[in-house]
Amino acid sequence: MNVIVIMLDSLRPDHLGCYGNPWIKTPNIDEFAKESVIFERAYAEGLPTLPVRTALFTGRYTLMWRGWQHLEPEDVTLAEILWDSDYATAFITDTYHLHKPKMAYERGFDFVEFIRGQEADPYIIDPSIKVDLSKWHPKNYFTEKDKKVFIQYLRNRHDWQNEEDHFIAKVVKAGIEWLEGEVNRGRKDRLFLWLDCFDPHEPWDPPEKYYSLYAPKDYDDLPIIQPFIGGEKGGLLESFTEREVRHIRAQYAGEVTLVDKWIGIFFEKLKELDLWDNSLIVLLSDHGEPLGEHGIIRKVRPWPYEELSRIVLLIKHPEVDTGKKIEAFVQTPDIMVTIIDFLQIPLERSVWSVTPKVQGKSLLPLLTGEEEKERDYAIAGHFGISWSIRNEDYSLYLWPGKKASYTFGTLYMEKQEKTKAELYRLDRNYIPPPPGEWREGDQPERENLIEKEREIAETLELKLRRKLMRIAGL
Repeated sequence: MNVIVIMLDSLRPDHLGCYGNPWIKTPNIDEFAKESVIFERAYAEGLPTLPVRTALFTGRYTLMWRGWQHLEPEDVTLAEILWDSDYATAFITDTYHLHKPKMAYERGFDFVEFIRGQEADPYIIDPSIKVDLSKWHPKNYFTEKDKKVFIQYLRNRHDWQNEEDHFIAKVVKAGIEWLEGEVNRGRKDRLFLWLDCFDPHEPWDPPEKYYSLYAPKDYDDLPIIQPFIGGEKGGLLESFTEREVRHIRAQYAGEVTLVDKWIGIFFEKLKELDLWDNSLIVLLSDHGEPLGEHGIIRKVRPWPYEELSRIVLLIKHPEVDTGKKIEAFVQTPDIMVTIIDFLQIPLERSVWSVTPKVQGKSLLPLLTGEEEKERDYAIAGHFGISWSIRNEDYSLYLWPGKKASYTFGTLYMEKQEKTKAELYRLDRNYIPPPPGEWREGDQPERENLIEKEREIAETLELKLRRKLMRIAGL
């Protein structure tokens, strides 16, 4: 059995057809979903990018003990366990945060390829490469901080000629090349590939044909592909007109469709290489993306609302019934445990190895129908800054105070920080309108009911605090 994990950064479930979106064009992921199990209530517990991957790699919760940081020496990762179980392992990614000094997320992989150039990656540093900012809307580079990041990105992509130059295409082609090499060497079993794609993370700059699928009719200005986040107004909805927000949402939707195109190419190659029917395939996202909901664009505030915390999770296994949807709550630490359970690898390792101390739960009983649920709720938050819990009907948000720095977005700003608890009735049938029809207030959580539903809030808070104490080992 092979294991292939496809990470799509910042992909919102409500922007996939298989999750009920009627206007998005994602035919390849939707087709894959027909052969998979769709998890409707999957959530990241610790946010954003790096804490999520820590949970995925180690099977442990991060919310109470670490935020944006490197792997620790005592961590036991999925790749190390599979390598120790005779798997050929590969890690291919353009998520440049994983490549930063000391991060060590490549541990346990035989083959590692970092595809450079995403976002502010200092990849192309030649000052002779000129950047023409006049082609882009000033709201990409409104402050000096944003300008520096934006110019770096434009330098990184200065030589693009066609669609195959986009990062999602490069990552997919690199993944295909590694698989072809293994198959050509006669190895078609016990392969583990973690394909970590930064797209559809911003900058949202899909080829014009993808953007035009969703372009609002009333927008005729320059492109906004990386809405500015610097300064006191960075990333706040009030800094953008409604017309600009609709344009930004169309750019994001176009990026999603571009990603779908190349994931489809990857799937076709798996079939061509005769790996499709002998592989456990997991397609997921690390988190979603605020696109105007709750007054922000991009992850500029540590607010784990539904549009950020809920993730895509599709699992295909040749021995599991396909096409079904599971509404049980699942969390990112469950993924590693599930993969190990599928492969029947014992957690108790040999005397030469380290035994992982996992906290997640295997989803195999849910996939086989032996159980209907693992838990009654899901948690999410940012280390030392925000906590949340949601059940089928409600979502509760608590703000424990500034006990840790927020790595990205605007800096700590007292007047923007939240201190009062929030309770929402969660609209689980919410699907965002097409970009051209979006209006402020379109979101799955609308009215704060904390004063009206005190008893419900207190019950949820008790469950949340008990869970957090268990995670912390208290």
